[in-house]
Amino acid sequence: MPEHPTESNEPRDVRTIRHLVRLMKRYDLTAIDIIEGPTQIRLRRRGIEVVAAPPAVATAPSAASPAVAASAAPPRAEAPAPAAPAGLVIESPMVGTFYAASAPDAPPFVSVGSVVRPDTTVCVIEAMKVFTEIPAGLSGTITEVLVKNGQPVEFGQPLFHVNPA
Repeated sequence: MPEHPTESNEPRDVRTIRHLVRLMKRYDLTAIDIIEGPTQIRLRRRGIEVVAAPPAVATAPSAASPAVAASAAPPRAEAPAPAAPAGLVIESPMVGTFYAASAPDAPPFVSVGSVVRPDTTVCVIEAMKVFTEIPAGLSGTITEVLVKNGQPVEFGQPLFHVNPA
């Protein structure tokens, strides 16, 4: 017997995913991977990373040889350096197709310069014919949209740069 009356009208795969999402919330899980024969389900809860994290990894090897790092790192570090002041990144919490608006003729949820709060919907990601609204999860101003409408996205892929409020 379904837990929710509306579930009986949904395909089995959708009911399974909804059940797994409820389990993730109930037990505060960040990831679930299920492989059952040819069927594979991978769910990850959304996370927000500071853009400065990748340069920190790049500077760790340079600590052993500061003179070499000073001459070699700046040309490579120049591209990420402007991104670091941008602040935070909103990442894709799932694999799917990115949509900037709720419908093809609707305006985008956000664009460069839009002010967002944690509950502001920034995009929709479609996976297996299920459309999931993605909230910002933080407060700030959108400084860059990193993906195009209709583009496939991966789990953890940066979607937006945000200047924190």
